[in-house]
Amino acid sequence: MAVLQQFRLLFGSMRQYFRLVEERCGMSGSQMWVLQEVQRTPEIGIGELAIRMGVHQSTCSLLVDKLVVLGCLTKKRQNADQRRVGLCLAASGLAALAALPGPAEGILPEALSKLPLVVLKTLHVNLEELLLHLPGKDEASARTPLAELVATPQTVGGSL
Repeated sequence: MAVLQQFRLLFGSMRQYFRLVEERCGMSGSQMWVLQEVQRTPEIGIGELAIRMGVHQSTCSLLVDKLVVLGCLTKKRQNADQRRVGLCLAASGLAALAALPGPAEGILPEALSKLPLVVLKTLHVNLEELLLHLPGKDEASARTPLAELVATPQTVGGSL
């Protein structure tokens, strides 16, 4: 029962954090993560962005397209290679980032990054063992941003 309660605490904390992100920024945690990565690496391409976020390129492209429509991002063709499109922050994207209460990718990746390597490896092994006993695994969830996994149905996708 204690381990089950730890999972409840973990998921509840993530849900609460992403609600706070939406309240403060007006967008989902996934959208804010895109903006944060573009801020870190101006003119990043969608392929590299998808790799950094650990999501499928089509998922990343949908997030980017929505942010372009919302006026938070712009797309810029590269002079050297007109086929390559780089992403740039627009003023409303910068304003949303200024309201961010913490890491856009969420509190779990930040907490995991603070663990000693031996603890992280042990956790990985133990979670693998747990997953062996979990029926009906949704493998696609492994490449879905946490903000979307813990969001309540009305908050998925976010809005401005």
